[in-house]
Amino acid sequence: MKTNLALNPLLALALGCAVLPADTSVAAEAAPAPRSAEKQYVSYRITRFDRLSVSVFDEPGLTVGQKKVEATGTIALTLIGEIRVVGLTILEAQAAIENAYRDGRFLRNPQVTITIDDYAPRTVSISGKINAPGRYEMPPDTAWTLKDLINKAGGFQETARGTKVRISRTMPDGSLKIFEKDVESLLRARSKANVADAAFALEPDDIVYVPEKII
Repeated sequence: MKTNLALNPLLALALGCAVLPADTSVAAEAAPAPRSAEKQYVSYRITRFDRLSVSVFDEPGLTVGQKKVEATGTIALTLIGEIRVVGLTILEAQAAIENAYRDGRFLRNPQVTITIDDYAPRTVSISGKINAPGRYEMPPDTAWTLKDLINKAGGFQETARGTKVRISRTMPDGSLKIFEKDVESLLRARSKANVADAAFALEPDDIVYVPEKII
């Protein structure tokens, strides 16, 4: 009898250990799949006319595909309506949508995944006193600076006024904004050079103009 009593706790312990893997597998099945955004151009910023798929974990009624980013920079989603995503990375856009569902008290703990179904054409143009004026397409996984574009366009002509390069940009509200940058001073390593001017980040549909020197 003593032997039987001593074996029972050991048997119970063995049985308890045997069921642990089953519990672990159930927990693993309940966990959401990893977000694909971490694999898909983490640094890419959403632009107008991109087409997105937006899925909400365990909420199939809120999942949409081929959703076009409008000229206003927004997409329309069920329950939360228009939400601005242009200029955001995929991870930032996911967080913005999650916050909207949470703040509106539609979902307690939303988990949103965004993938890009189709990239909008991402072109910039440059004209004026530049060696190879024209339109240039920016790959979706890269960001171009003003200096990058000038180099791709063959550099300034001798008569270029590279200290007054102008960038015209149409803003989401339809207004036109003009930026003026000094790229020449940096290229010539002048003391007054401003690195930020040459590193100015271009956006799709920017129009760059290089004026002529005033003699």
